[in-house]
Amino acid sequence: MLFRRRALLTLSLSAITALGMIGNAHAAWPERQITLVACFPAGGGTDIAARLINTQLGEALGKPVIIENRAGAGGSIGTAAVARAAPDGYTLLVCSSAFVVNPSLYAKVTYDPFKDFEPVMVLGASPNVFTVPAQSEIKTMTEFMTKARANVGKMNWTSPGAGTTPYLAGEVLKLRIGIQMQHIPFPGAGPATNAAIAGQVDLYTANLGSLTGQIDAGKLRPIAVTSLKRWPELPNVPTLDELGVKDAESDTFQAVLVPAGTPKEIINRLAKEIAEILARPDVKEKFAKTGLPVLAEGPDVFRARIAKEVPMYKEVVDKAGLKIE
Repeated sequence: MLFRRRALLTLSLSAITALGMIGNAHAAWPERQITLVACFPAGGGTDIAARLINTQLGEALGKPVIIENRAGAGGSIGTAAVARAAPDGYTLLVCSSAFVVNPSLYAKVTYDPFKDFEPVMVLGASPNVFTVPAQSEIKTMTEFMTKARANVGKMNWTSPGAGTTPYLAGEVLKLRIGIQMQHIPFPGAGPATNAAIAGQVDLYTANLGSLTGQIDAGKLRPIAVTSLKRWPELPNVPTLDELGVKDAESDTFQAVLVPAGTPKEIINRLAKEIAEILARPDVKEKFAKTGLPVLAEGPDVFRARIAKEVPMYKEVVDKAGLKIE
């Protein structure tokens, strides 16, 4: 009996010690370098958003935060890699709205947006914009819709690529107003933008932030935005809702996530530090200049966004008959 009591006491003390070690490990986080995985190539919107916070986040946490670009499959490769990473706070993901689109769009996606991740922060979001070449005879979205209805299947358009939210915004437009137009694919946003400027397509749909320079320079004419309200920098450009195109709002967000199972205290610390960084006037200004106004939506608000947008984009993908093998 005495031996059993001593054994139980030893086990209890061991358990308490183990719990204490775990707690101390979490309390000591971070003890080494943190990797911020950007799921798109260097120079894109996701990469830029990551680089606007990584240095300041490293300073706030006391350890370097480096960026690793893991692109491919519309962001799915980098996202899946982080889903499989240890949930210890040392591997973070920065991804765009592709995070909520890809599970419906791609035939094979090796991550679950609900089960494999914990949301940390939506850094910012900007709407998509419909533009026409500066030399186009079309001046307004109403004119474009009228012409598209009168020339069934003869109008064309392009986007940064299949699966992007600008591409889906175009598909939503087709569904909502019942028009047919051919999508002209290009290998990325750069070639698509150049084709639009050259007048090779009738309509170009892209994220507003990526087209600010071309719009300001008069190379592309904006005719509608997908935000719920008119965009402050484009006060004369109507929303689709104003034009009678209902339930067509969309934007492109950039956000931070961690693997499921990451300790709550680490998630809260990350959310706190990132929110404080985003609140700095100089950081807000830098984000605004990239066309990505700061939102700073924390874990709970971000979780609600994911719950809303995953089924929303699934509906669009299914109705449009889109699927990427």
